[in-house]
Amino acid sequence: MSQDKIFVERQYLGRDMTWISVRLTLALFCFIVYYLNMDHLASRQLFFIVGSSIIVVSIIMMYLVHYKTEVANNCIILSGLWSTRLVKIDLSSIVTVEKKPYSTYIFNNPVYNLHKNGKIRFYSGGKDAVWLTDKDGLVYIIGTHRQEELYNAILKAKS
Repeated sequence: MSQDKIFVERQYLGRDMTWISVRLTLALFCFIVYYLNMDHLASRQLFFIVGSSIIVVSIIMMYLVHYKTEVANNCIILSGLWSTRLVKIDLSSIVTVEKKPYSTYIFNNPVYNLHKNGKIRFYSGGKDAVWLTDKDGLVYIIGTHRQEELYNAILKAKS
């Protein structure tokens, strides 16, 4: 059962620029309070530890693969972190393939296989997505940093 992979993309958990800026702002706040808090030694040390741990966790998150998207001959395979289920989308049941933005919001939480309102979402970062609609009307929204390549790979695998 060897399938030729047309497209492979890994989405990393901590590489979304909006959440990086939020984490760095929190760490900066901790370091400013650490610098300004001269009187209380215990709380001063606590702010330094919290700020340092935010930076360390942020660096670790930049190397954690949230999910991997693979486009093979007649399917899309989405595999997530450790305990998540493998999602296999059969391209023969897909009716439409569209290039659209993932969302109109500025902040979007990373999700994997989130079922909500007849849509199944896969997102880790970026603004672009490929929207797939199947025969039953179910919509798959797959967030990607390489929208054009994923779109072309899906069309190629479908034909």
